[in-house]
Amino acid sequence: MAVLHQYDYIFAVTTIFAFLDAWNIGANDVANSFASSVSSRSLTLKQAMLIAACMELAGSISVGSRVAETVRERIIDPHLYDAEPAVLMLAMMCAIIGSSLFLTVATRAGLPVSTTHSIIGGLVGAGTASVGIKNIHWGWNGVAQVFAAWGVAPGIAGALGAIMFLITRHLVLSSKYAVHRALLSIPIYTFVTIAGLTMLVVWKGIQLDVELSAMQVSVAVVTVATGCTLLEILFLLPYLWRRVMIEDWQLKWHDAWRGPFLLSRPLPSPPPPGRSSLNIKDYYRGHLTQEELKCLRASESLLQSIQSADGYNDPERLEGTTTSRVEGVPPRPAGPWTSWPVIWWYVQRVLYRGLEQDVIQAQKRQTVLTWDIQDMHARAARYDNRAEYMYSSLQILTAATASFVHGANDVANAIAPFATTYLVWQNGNIADEVPVPTWVLAFGGGAIVLGLLTYGYHLMRNLGNRLTLMSPSRGFCMELSSAMTILMATRLRLPVSTTQCIAGASIGVGLANGDWRCINMRLVVWIYFGWIITVPVTALLAGMLMGLILNAPRWPAS
Repeated sequence: MAVLHQYDYIFAVTTIFAFLDAWNIGANDVANSFASSVSSRSLTLKQAMLIAACMELAGSISVGSRVAETVRERIIDPHLYDAEPAVLMLAMMCAIIGSSLFLTVATRAGLPVSTTHSIIGGLVGAGTASVGIKNIHWGWNGVAQVFAAWGVAPGIAGALGAIMFLITRHLVLSSKYAVHRALLSIPIYTFVTIAGLTMLVVWKGIQLDVELSAMQVSVAVVTVATGCTLLEILFLLPYLWRRVMIEDWQLKWHDAWRGPFLLSRPLPSPPPPGRSSLNIKDYYRGHLTQEELKCLRASESLLQSIQSADGYNDPERLEGTTTSRVEGVPPRPAGPWTSWPVIWWYVQRVLYRGLEQDVIQAQKRQTVLTWDIQDMHARAARYDNRAEYMYSSLQILTAATASFVHGANDVANAIAPFATTYLVWQNGNIADEVPVPTWVLAFGGGAIVLGLLTYGYHLMRNLGNRLTLMSPSRGFCMELSSAMTILMATRLRLPVSTTQCIAGASIGVGLANGDWRCINMRLVVWIYFGWIITVPVTALLAGMLMGLILNAPRWPAS
């Protein structure tokens, strides 16, 4: 039984808005991490949702932080509330309300923001209204790190992404032996990827009672990276050789488990009429080259002249389809809306709405923030689809592992105010540490998954190809450089955001194409605007609510 049961309403309100905050993390933070994978066609939207949901929930529950810093001790000292623990509950409620409301508006507007910084802003506002602005930790070990992260995280991720893509472009993609070199480079990149992501999990994801030495970490990293690379050489490379180099159109994905025995498989028979022997996606489908774009716009100008001469003007001229649903959505059954088949069809459309969106098509629509998207894509170089296909598996690997680490860490940070409120409400005192129960981690992880499944597509369609042209090779460089930046920031104790890292990496890789016009500068400014206003707006919302409640008149007057 709760000690402070008279404040049940504070706990109830905090629970509701903690769920909303975690829902927004799924719809905003996780979604923008997978935008590059979906936009490059390495993953379909449904595949990305499935991988992200499994990895986020697994990371949240299995290796999520069981002990979080009390109320972000680097922002405010929780023991300032020792005399009135209930005021700490109220401060956590106001902080989570301010954070969740801002994230809801930002997510609806398609604005990728830092969910970590939003809760920090809420804590700053609630703390200022309750214990005073002088008791907020404004120094380098406190709020100042938030401002530093605005430039440090995107800058490092952008530089790493640009360097990685330039190396890949010059040594692999631009070569006349691009496909062979891409195949040979996969084990090298896999070793680097697994090594970096293993360090990320060891240092940032898994919380151990024993502090690992540098030697133990090195042995673990090399062992895991070597083991995974050897498995890839044995099973993935023979599969890729058969599918890409020999063009075995009869090969199925589950044949990869046969490993080296695939090399002794007989040559494939000729494919049936109308089917290509090379069954690989066209990763640049729908993105025009500069020559194609010039021809298209010349045709548009001619058509417009003819229509103007005839007195005909169609505002939807050559804008393409406006639908955002993917193909394959079943049509509405015949019958009245009260019939069970029709009702079930409507229920499915509501449940699957977030999975039935055509993100890539939606990214082509002209909005205020889309710049000249066709010209932006036309300026980026095209590479052999077979070489791009080689990097799609690496992009899936980096996206999945980063999602696991995100769930293992950010869910605990997101629900720290909720866990603090729960323990104060239950015990009536303020502890030095906030142990996060497993059910609370599952609660936060479930809300993140729900947010991703229901509304994650909205952020995905505002990023990806709207920021710069995406392809598997580019997306892999973006996601790996983002993960490396998080790794370095973890060792330096900088509170960076996944959003900031992936946005910076996307900009860096886009600039590596050789032309700054390959980047949507309007969208870059919009993203930075979201980062800058996050802390002030959430602090203002939480501070005003906290001050209003603390200073509200009582009735009857005492």
